Amino acid sequence: MRVRRAASLAAVFGFSLVELAIVLLIVGILMLSLMSTLSSQIDQRNFDDTRRRLEQARELVLSFAIVNGRLPCPARSTSAGVEVRVADNDATVANRGKCQDAGAVVDYYGGAPGGAVGGLLPAATIGYQQVDNEGFAIDAWQNRIRYVVANLATSCSGTLTYPHFTNKINLKQNGITCQPSDLIVCKSGTGITATACGGAANQIMTQDLLAVIIYSTGKNFASAQDAATATAAGRTDEAANLNGDRVFVFHTPTSSDVASGGEFDDQFMWITAGELYGRLIAAGVLP
Repeated sequence: MRVRRAASLAAVFGFSLVELAIVLLIVGILMLSLMSTLSSQIDQRNFDDTRRRLEQARELVLSFAIVNGRLPCPARSTSAGVEVRVADNDATVANRGKCQDAGAVVDYYGGAPGGAVGGLLPAATIGYQQVDNEGFAIDAWQNRIRYVVANLATSCSGTLTYPHFTNKINLKQNGITCQPSDLIVCKSGTGITATACGGAANQIMTQDLLAVIIYSTGKNFASAQDAATATAAGRTDEAANLNGDRVFVFHTPTSSDVASGGEFDDQFMWITAGELYGRLIAAGVLP
């Protein structure tokens, strides 16, 4: 009698336990699909927002150069978003305008002589507004935006006096024939060295063009904040942008299953020497 009564109740309510389980499974699948779609939309929104932030930073760097006749130096982790640079009236003339790291005058990036000067975007110096609570420029994932300025130069018409790009007087006297000779961006991290892409086929452009690189380390930075961790995770292309040398990797975003260099979501902006000179000439700052 009880079995019949249970069957009757199931018929009244319209679902058996098996049918209810199937309904719940379908609802779960739909919810997972919805969450995945929502997550993808959020990631795309953050990606687009970060690109706009990098574009804004690029324009502010160029505006700073027009007003001040030079490029800003990078900020450091303790400088609250302010460039760290030797003053133009420093007692040591040869150091005037050089970028600094931890109080020491440097001519290179990451401690490797003969490279570029790199660090964080000097948000306070250029007037960039989207910053964290310590004053550093951030991307949509709250990562601090990186900034690298070229140090070495070549092909100058006269005697080359360093620093070239971060000293107003030197930039004017050295002339617009000077080309940067350290920063380089590669298509892949495969075969690169600390100074080269490992072949012309892997270069996005030649090594005498880039005066500035501005970049975001993307969403992936949360799980791999240094080169060793990124390499261990199979993200060798991202590791190339965290290892402190003057060679960088940039390409379209990829997932780990379609790229030899692993998952990649770094975003880049850059300023060529030609564009910098062109803006300064148009503004009457050069020659």
